[in-house]
Amino acid sequence: MSELGALAGKVALVAGATRGAGRAMAVELGVAGATVYVSGRTTREKRSEVGRAETIEETGELVTAAGQQSGGRGIAVPTDHLEPEQVRALVERIDRDHGQLDILVNDVWGGEHLVVFGSESRMSTYPLGKGLRMLRLGVETHLVTSHFALPLLTRRPGGLVVEVTDGTAEFNRRYRDNLYYDLTKNAPIRMAFGLGEELKGLGCTAVCITPGFLRSEFMLDEFGVTEENWREAVRQVPTFCISESPVYVGRAVAALAADPDVARWNGQSLSSGQLARVYGFTDTDGTRPDAWRYIEEVEFGGKDAGDSAYR
Repeated sequence: MSELGALAGKVALVAGATRGAGRAMAVELGVAGATVYVSGRTTREKRSEVGRAETIEETGELVTAAGQQSGGRGIAVPTDHLEPEQVRALVERIDRDHGQLDILVNDVWGGEHLVVFGSESRMSTYPLGKGLRMLRLGVETHLVTSHFALPLLTRRPGGLVVEVTDGTAEFNRRYRDNLYYDLTKNAPIRMAFGLGEELKGLGCTAVCITPGFLRSEFMLDEFGVTEENWREAVRQVPTFCISESPVYVGRAVAALAADPDVARWNGQSLSSGQLARVYGFTDTDGTRPDAWRYIEEVEFGGKDAGDSAYR
């Protein structure tokens, strides 16, 4: 659980907070007392190309509700992070309102509907337009956001940039079975490394973080289950046994943001399971799933072990 008040007085921007990991990160930062600007494309008036019903306004309300005891609050700002002027306006608003930005979480994605694997994902068959759109959604958005946000974040030492991806640097040495997806999910790891080099002289830190097998709203719907009965999906995909709720990676980001020695992680690729062991937080069920170690050792390595050994 995020420590109440640990981030009081801090200002965060979670870019791509409409649902899933981004929403949970924003909520946990709010639990810890931060003022959290949440941005995304889907509003109560208009859906993005992903077509899901979750809205950025809902996320803002959830952050404020979660922060009642700590003073945390959510501020929803509909933003398309492929539109530089919209991102500029968002950062300028944060500057006008607070004159500071302490935490930037680059979680923009919105490419789930573009991802396919198998023979259809080969360069010779996968549509070029879809592949380039995936790269724009998952890479260009992060670059645009950092370009405008970093001057404010680096105005004083202690700022933290969190790049969000799928897969650790070690795991992503494996080909991710779709070249565009592989590029999109490896890019944030290199962004965190490069930004870490640039920011360390300014007293700021950049890291990359990945959840494990995430029980996002999208994934639960794909398997026809809910957060309450998610284990029924293990019959379809056995590896789902090591899945985690979005809250888990949300708590990981809140723990990083509250760590006075966060610079020890500068430039590194991190995971929710790894950080749970360091900081002591748990998922909502009280366990500490370590999905990437399970996937490497059991799914790919053939080790005879159940998921309980990785919690």
